[in-house]
Amino acid sequence: MRSKKTVNVALVGNPNTGKTSLFNQLTGLTQKVGNYPGITVDKKQGTCKLGAEQTAIITDLPGTYSINPTSLDESIVLETLLDNDHENYPDIVVVVAEVENIKRNLLLFTQVKDLKIPTLLVVNMADQMDRKGISIDIEALKTILNTEIVLISARKREGIEALKEALLRYKAFDTTPLQSISDKIDKAYFEKIKSRLKGFSTYKSWLLITQKNPVNFISEASRTIIESFKKEEQQVKKYQHKETIYRYQYINEILKKTYFIDRSKAKDLRSNLDRILTHKVFGYVIFTAILLVMFQSVFNLASVPMDYIDLSFSNLSEWAKYMLPQGVLSNLITEGIIPGIGGIVIFIPQIAILFLFVSILEETGYMSRVVFLMDKIMRRYGMSGKSVIPLISGTACAIPAIMATRNIVGWKDRLITILVTPFTTCSARLPVYAIIIALIIPDNRILGLFSLQGLVLMALYILGFASALISAFLLNKFLKVDGRTFFIVEMPNYKLPSLKNIAFDVFEKTKAFVLGAGKIILAISIVLWFLASNGGKDFKNASQIVAAEAVSQNLTPQELESEIAAYKLEKSYIGKMGKIIEPVIAPLGYDWKIGVALISSFAAREVFVGALSTIYSVGSDDEGTIKQRMAAEINPITKEKRFNFPAGMSLLVFYAFAMQCMGTLAIVKRETKSWKWPMLQLVGMGALAYFTAFITFIILK
Repeated sequence: MRSKKTVNVALVGNPNTGKTSLFNQLTGLTQKVGNYPGITVDKKQGTCKLGAEQTAIITDLPGTYSINPTSLDESIVLETLLDNDHENYPDIVVVVAEVENIKRNLLLFTQVKDLKIPTLLVVNMADQMDRKGISIDIEALKTILNTEIVLISARKREGIEALKEALLRYKAFDTTPLQSISDKIDKAYFEKIKSRLKGFSTYKSWLLITQKNPVNFISEASRTIIESFKKEEQQVKKYQHKETIYRYQYINEILKKTYFIDRSKAKDLRSNLDRILTHKVFGYVIFTAILLVMFQSVFNLASVPMDYIDLSFSNLSEWAKYMLPQGVLSNLITEGIIPGIGGIVIFIPQIAILFLFVSILEETGYMSRVVFLMDKIMRRYGMSGKSVIPLISGTACAIPAIMATRNIVGWKDRLITILVTPFTTCSARLPVYAIIIALIIPDNRILGLFSLQGLVLMALYILGFASALISAFLLNKFLKVDGRTFFIVEMPNYKLPSLKNIAFDVFEKTKAFVLGAGKIILAISIVLWFLASNGGKDFKNASQIVAAEAVSQNLTPQELESEIAAYKLEKSYIGKMGKIIEPVIAPLGYDWKIGVALISSFAAREVFVGALSTIYSVGSDDEGTIKQRMAAEINPITKEKRFNFPAGMSLLVFYAFAMQCMGTLAIVKRETKSWKWPMLQLVGMGALAYFTAFITFIILK
């Protein structure tokens, strides 16, 4: 049971009102993430000290334009606000509005206020009022809305203390509904609802009727009554429409008396910037230039810390071999755990830089312009403009990106977006790309400015996005699924990026990636080490067999040890597994070691590097880094480098298309409620990956 000294606070608001910035300001480093579904995938919660003895538990609900649910995100908000027994049911709701779009924001506020929950209106970006030529009669607005109002600037931390003081007074807030909307719509209809649904307010009952998905917190009897009203679908939609009209009429009357704009005093550059950044030619040129800078930075800025991390883990492994007593446990640590963890930690700089750029683009307001710009392209391929958001989010991780499709109303648009999103290059592919590119692409400069390695990486990202578009086009032609939707995008104001928000975002996303991948990699590294360190009769007698065969070769003791280590690895359990699949992957230019890494990476793509790190470390006394060991690997048949240009490009193409992620398959199954679609992805993308990798190797060989 929650302590009386804690206050449950729910943050709600339209997208791009600064709700997340406010959440960060209130909670700071006390944030935690749960498995709460929404557009941002996770439920964000944090604590905030309100006074000497009072603490607030802040829940950041998904952004929504209305609590009349049209998407899963809005359903989440609605259910949280309606269910009195919900763990996150608020003592007070903070509705975040943005000073320039207050008319639209007030629609959500009036709906929440009518739920009879203590409600606080927070008007964000108040520091922009003078520059926009905006003035608000706050006292008059407070009186008309019968609510407490606080002006803030979340980015500049202005008004935060006043907000905390207001939260402490929530018990004194007037919870009287603003007006009787139901009487205006159809008094008799709503009287009927009131008479049949006992225990709920009229407006709460109405919202339960408008809910598309069934709710769990009501009785079976109430659910039956609600379903009977839902059968009158056209009437429900008609009354929802009327409600929106009446609320906006009410809001317009209020704003005429309290909200004023003098355009002559405005100093706004937004329109001029929009004309350039969303231009049908220059918009794409600028976006391409930004991508070019981003991918150049991923390689150029990260090279020094990556080399340092790579060398540090190599030295750590050698130090552990020297300090620890010989034995199974020591071998596990030095040959399994350390190389496995090092195989993912090395890519933290590149992943952090990628997230940094994405966060800056979101913070400045530019990402919404990209969404608007790309909508013109998306429509040609059978997707909604809203599909751009998951596709862009997919550059971080396909799992939250697929969950972000919940804000797409039309089922066909949503399904197509779910199916093609795994083609976009996620951060899990980045370690694979980075290590292979570093092995096969020279670190040359083009025109003295552009890194060739960075250009190849950018080309792989473009390949992934292009594959998603082509796949969407084909699916749109052949999928016989009903449902079309329209595209609406918010155009927020341009802002200087908040360093604090960016730091939080980069840290949380990088941490989630490393910890999430690290658990899998650590487990698989241990399994791989065991399989590579044990075997049958030939493995156990490796020393005698190799020594007998090498009698006539006059090998040095060091050469003999290397031959024994190589023979043991080949005759180990993992070696035998690799040999079984080697005939299948040999046409692609791969050997059994790469085959083992391919199988292991099905758990998660980034495991590929960790698996190779473990395989190349087992039984090796080579003090070089994993990159050096892979670069030195020789094909015993061709006597060429194993990771040469044809084989390396084949691997890059394979990972560009393959569905090597169990987590993604699981989330697709959950979101589509069927194994049909994830199996289609697994087989279809796998076949495409194999075929294109084969063609690439044959052409380049």
